[in-house]
Order: sequence, then C-alpha cells, then structure tokens
Amino acid sequence: MSGELVGALRAVDAVRFGEFELSHGGTSNYYVDKYRFETDPTSLSLIAKAFAERIDDELLAGVALGAVPLVAVTSVEVDRPYVIVRKERKAYGTGNRIEGALPEDATVVVLEDVATTGRSALDAVEALRDAGARVDRVIVVVDRQEGAKETLAAADVTLESLLTADALLANGTG
Repeated sequence: MSGELVGALRAVDAVRFGEFELSHGGTSNYYVDKYRFETDPTSLSLIAKAFAERIDDELLAGVALGAVPLVAVTSVEVDRPYVIVRKERKAYGTGNRIEGALPEDATVVVLEDVATTGRSALDAVEALRDAGARVDRVIVVVDRQEGAKETLAAADVTLESLLTADALLANGTG
C-alpha cells in the first residue's frame, strides 16, 4: 500500500522541491503539498483505506482545515462518525472548538495530513482531552521526521504514519 500511496502523491505533484517556509517558521528544501493529495480522488481513496486498516473502535477526529477531507473519507470508509477540532474557538455561532458529537469519555484517534513538529496535532489532542476524551494516537499521512513523534510522545501520544519523508523522498528528484 505504501508504494501505491507514494506513487499517487507523486503523480499529483504533492512533493515539490525548492526553498519553502514551513508553518512553524522553519525552512525546508522540499514541501509536501497536502492540498494536492487532499483534492485528488485516487489519493483520498488510498488514504482512507490505509487509515481504515489502522483504526480500532475509536471515534475519528480531524484537525481543521487540512485533515477534514481525510477524516471525512475515512468516516465513509469505516462507516463511523467523526469530529472536527478547530485551531481555536469561533467567536460566532456555537463557539465550539470541537464540531460534531463527542460522546462523554470517548476514545478518539486524531487523523492529520502532515506532521513536522507535531504542534497542531498536539493542540488537537489537548482540546479533545480537555473535553473529556481519551486520546493516545495520532495517525498522519506523512511524517516529515522532524520531531513530531517526540513531541507527541512527551504527551503520551503515539504517532503513526502512512508514509515517512524518507519513503516519500526515496529516489525522488530532490
């Protein structure tokens, strides 16, 4: 599956080479463009199937905005509801940080697109925990292998990835 997923991500130019500023402020000589694979039906289907193979009985959660397509297709794949974790509360409407039905004492797995430092995934985990959920796993499409695993481990959360940067960049043109 990972070889097929690497091929799908490369086919939609999800990996670009050059000089890029990352969301955490650092720079990189490559960029994983999540919107390329999150808007491609073939990639989405492969990701949903791969996530489904790793999910137990947990409620699904996706981090807004990037992981919403991923958690939605995975929800359909496993026929299970999901919640969306906003980066911050909205100042209008319900003002919820977590959208969707979060049962009391739910066990939740967080789905995410790309992990670099792990900060956005950890923020989602903390918001879910603050709401009473049990969260001990985050599954990402791509782990850039730049500290996310260690950041999450410090909060007793295991990071699993469908692909690592090493696998995605192997034999690449970077």
